[in-house]
Amino acid sequence: MVKSRILYVNQEIVPFTVENAMSTMGRHLPAYTQDQGREIRVFMPRFSNISDRKHQLHEVIRLSGMNIVINNSDRQLIIKVGSIPAARMQVYFIDNEEYFSKHIGIVDTDGHLPEDTDERLLFFGKGTLEAVRKLAWRPHLVHFSGWFTSMVPFYLRRINKETAFFEGTKMVCSICDGGFEGQLSSEMERKLRSDKATAKDLQLYHELGYMGLMKAAITYANAVVIASPNANPELVAFAKENKKHIVAYTADSEQFYANINNMYDTLIGNNIN
Repeated sequence: MVKSRILYVNQEIVPFTVENAMSTMGRHLPAYTQDQGREIRVFMPRFSNISDRKHQLHEVIRLSGMNIVINNSDRQLIIKVGSIPAARMQVYFIDNEEYFSKHIGIVDTDGHLPEDTDERLLFFGKGTLEAVRKLAWRPHLVHFSGWFTSMVPFYLRRINKETAFFEGTKMVCSICDGGFEGQLSSEMERKLRSDKATAKDLQLYHELGYMGLMKAAITYANAVVIASPNANPELVAFAKENKKHIVAYTADSEQFYANINNMYDTLIGNNIN
């Protein structure tokens, strides 16, 4: 019997990032899903404050080395991998000297977004899915969490139009705590256009703040998980207005993860091959 395949794309995962609601779910939900007999792959950004030595990360040579075109420039994709032994789980890290090695984390030391945040999001979304293609591992469902992952659904749709690799793949968006102040570069729409964004796609990216990015991600998604009791109420209302399949938050993590996995079954249905 073929196992269902779930791709997790997370902004934060404990112990690689600080412990909070998002990073805790990033660690425990994939492990729970794997224990249910599914195949999983887990990806996250490799910010420079994630120590290779401390977490024993090493480069995956067979996946690294390809160039990802962002804003008409080639950027080298570096893939590293680490593990969480207690969970029997590997985590793949998306890295690049320009976009990640030079930045401590999502924000700079002053708490502000770096000027190239738009390109970092594009690189991470595009690079993650290209790495999955290179693995030749087609997921039945992609579950992405955190605003830094918000460009994943755009690129999944773009890549699928060109290659059909993600044909039938469903998408789930988590609405978590947190966000960011301000707007991304006004040049982002032009950069998306160079990646074959259609007029319909670009309608979703007129507002380039946190709310705009998350509403675009929710629009692309097939279902939404309310991952925190403090999730933004406007985003929750937006998901309901757009008639998305919603999994409500519950403090009982075991029940919460079971509810999410039941939703996976509903979305995937008989699409197992």
